[in-house]
Formats: sequence, structure tokens, C-alpha cells
Amino acid sequence: MRIIDRYLLGQYLKTFLICWISMTGLYVVVDAFSNLDEFMKYSETTGRGMLGTMAKFYAFRSIYFFDRSSAIIAMIAAMFTITWITRHNELTALMAAGISRMRVVRPVLLAALFVTLGAAFSREFVIPPLREHLTRDPKDLAGNAAVAMGMQVDNSTGLILKGQHTLPKEQKIHRPSFVLPPGLDAFGKHLSAYDAFYQPKTADRPAGYLFKQVTSPLDLLKQPTLKLGERAVILTPVDHADWLQPDECFVVSDIDFTQLSSDRSWRKFMATPELVEGLANPSLDFGADVRVMIHSRLVQPLADVTLLFLGLPLVLRRENRNIFVAVFICVALTAVFMVVGFACQKLGSIMLIRPSLAAWLPLLIFVPVATALYDRIEK
Repeated sequence: MRIIDRYLLGQYLKTFLICWISMTGLYVVVDAFSNLDEFMKYSETTGRGMLGTMAKFYAFRSIYFFDRSSAIIAMIAAMFTITWITRHNELTALMAAGISRMRVVRPVLLAALFVTLGAAFSREFVIPPLREHLTRDPKDLAGNAAVAMGMQVDNSTGLILKGQHTLPKEQKIHRPSFVLPPGLDAFGKHLSAYDAFYQPKTADRPAGYLFKQVTSPLDLLKQPTLKLGERAVILTPVDHADWLQPDECFVVSDIDFTQLSSDRSWRKFMATPELVEGLANPSLDFGADVRVMIHSRLVQPLADVTLLFLGLPLVLRRENRNIFVAVFICVALTAVFMVVGFACQKLGSIMLIRPSLAAWLPLLIFVPVATALYDRIEK
């Protein structure tokens, strides 16, 4: 690594850290002040320090904020670095020594690529395990608040999963009322109870929901296990008295508890293999929006690099010395890129275009532009 490479990498790293800390700090300050009462109430109730609670809460949020803003900050840091060396005539001196523009910015491009790969790693391996913390609302820091339950259909059995609300911390459905499909409704159309608890799959039994204090139909509890074809769907105390109480039953379902929430925002915190597994799950019916999301995950690193190659040539070609003009170019370019990307994803989610095309279309639009700008710089 040459001296100029180390110098540019140092400038880029300092600029990137300043931008990231500034933007993250601004987000934390605005969000913290708007939710200050909630943090104070939580601290008074639990006896925990408010500053410690806020630090833990926003430490997790800052990881997700990095994922959302890394591409923009990487481009801003790169454009600031190039604008800075242009402003002080360092780029002119290097070019006078016979070094091309693109050779000068090569370490900056490699550093931005490293940031892009770091964001992709975070998206797939860091964020998914933190999903519980990232989905928690400041108004429910303890995780005890009830969450509205969305109606979910188990496509493999025809069961319709309904309930009054869910309690995520306990993985409990309060007042469940599952609608039974034909073949299981001989004793009643609705299977209701006071509470139902999600039980993950174990070596002894499949995944599903344990109904406690069943209220209807009571005759069902006196019957052997109810099946659809060869598949056991409702396990009763008659065949499973070793782990089911007389007023309990177990509904087999591959629909995970998190998928019962009426808010689908949790999907964006899932790793790509989890989303693919959800598509392959016969019990679920993930819509076109999830398919668009999966393709977008694969395209995202390429989109981040494309955004960088759109911005840098504009700065290099103009040999601009004004940092504020560089900021304006960054904002305008990012806005156009994001609007086009959002519009394509929206078209894909409503099936006006194929989900795969919705994810790749922004690249098909902007890569030729970035290539043309790059060639002009080289010439």
C-alpha cells in the first residue's frame, strides 16, 4: 500500500465515522426526546437507570440504522474525500505526476466496497438474532403489551388462526378462536380457549399451539386425535394424556408465532435463508412483497456500488472544490435512486411486474449510466 493510498484511506475513514456518528446521533437525539416519558416511566417501574436503558435500546437501533444508511454514508464519505483533495489541489498534483483519476480514488472505492460487504454481513448475520430487540417499541420496553393479532391461514391444513390479541413475551394468544376446516369441524366450527401458547418443534412432538382451558367444542376433548388424511392436526387428551390436561388440546401448525402479528415489519429483520424457507413452507402464503424483498437482498450490494459509481464520476468530472455542492449532488442523486428503487419494488409487490424484475430494474436503469460516466472519466 502506497503513501497516497494510506492517506486517502485515512481521510475516508475519518469522514465516514464523522458522517455515521453525526447521523446516528441526530436520529438518537430526536427519537429519544420524543420517547423520553416512556423511558422515565420504565425506569421508575423497574428501578433500572434511565441512561443505561436508553443506551441499550439505541445500541441495537444504531446497528439497524447502519444497515439502512451505510450506502448513503459510504457515498457521502467518498465524495467528501475526493472533494477535499481537489479543494487543496492534491488531485491536480497527483495527475501531474502521471497518476490517473481512477487510480487515485481506487483505495476510496475499495473502502466503500468493504462498507457495502460489512452492511450485507450485518443484514444476514447480526440483525436477525437481534430481531426481538429491534421490533420492540419504546412504549413497550418491558415487552408486556398486547399486540393486535392478524388473521392467518394455514394453507397446509385450512385452519384459520384468529384471536383477541397476542403477548409476544410469553408467545401467547389470548382468547384464541381458530376456525376449523371441513373434515375437522364435526364437533364445532370454532376451536376456542382462554389462552393458547406457541410450542416449537421438539423430538417428541411437532410445532403448534397448546390450547389451555378449552371452552368449545368441549366434545372434541373426548375424541381421539383429529386428522386430515394421514396428518394429525388436533391432538387431544385421549391419545396424549401424558402431557395434555383434560381441558387442553394441541393444534399442529407450521406457522410461527411471530407471523401472527398484524404488523409485518418483522420480516425486514429476517435473514434471507429464513425468508426463502418461509416461501417453501406450505402452511404460509408469502406474497409478492416477500419475493421482491428476497431479490432485493441479493441485489442490494450491487445497488450500493452502483450508487457510488454514479456519484464519484460527477465529482471527478467537475473537479468541484465546493463541499456544499458535493452535498447537494449526494442528496439529489440518492433521492432519485431511492425513488426509482421504491417505485420498482412497489410495482413488484402488487404484481404489475415480476418480483425479480422489480429488484433488478433499478440496476438495469442506472448501471449503463454509471458505466458511461466512468468511461468519460477514464477518457
